[in-house]
Amino acid sequence: MPMPMTELEASLRAAFPDAEIHVDDLAGDGDHYRARIVSAAFRGLSRIKQHQLVYSALKGRMGGELHALALETAAPD
Repeated sequence: MPMPMTELEASLRAAFPDAEIHVDDLAGDGDHYRARIVSAAFRGLSRIKQHQLVYSALKGRMGGELHALALETAAPD
C-alpha cells in the first residue's frame, strides 16, 4: 500500500521541525515523491549523511510503503 503524501510530510516534519519542507508526488501514484528539505540539522554534514538522516526519519518505510524518494537536502544559508 502506498504512503500518502500527507503521511510522508508529517514524518519529515516530526523529524525536522525547524525545516522548510516541500514534497511533490512525481507520478500521481503515491509511490514516487520528490522532497526538498532545508534544515539546520544538515549543517556541516555531507550530502550522504543528510540523506541518511532523512531515511532514518522514515523508519524503514523506504522500499516498502515508499517506493522512490528523490531527495534534495540543504542547510539554510
